[in-house]
Amino acid sequence: MFSQGQLIFAAVFVVCFIAIIVFSYRKDLKLHKQYYKGSVWILIAFLLFIAILFAIKSIMKE
Repeated sequence: MFSQGQLIFAAVFVVCFIAIIVFSYRKDLKLHKQYYKGSVWILIAFLLFIAILFAIKSIMKE
């Protein structure tokens, strides 16, 4: 399906991409802690909202 060269390129690309993302995140960690305090609660509320929608859907289905 894929040639060996394409698979090698994909593997190298993924490794480099993840390395750059980790490096960038660690570089900006102080700013993230300063500006995104409390964002975990927004994520929890969003996931809870999605769970409630699925619960309503399953209840209405029966």
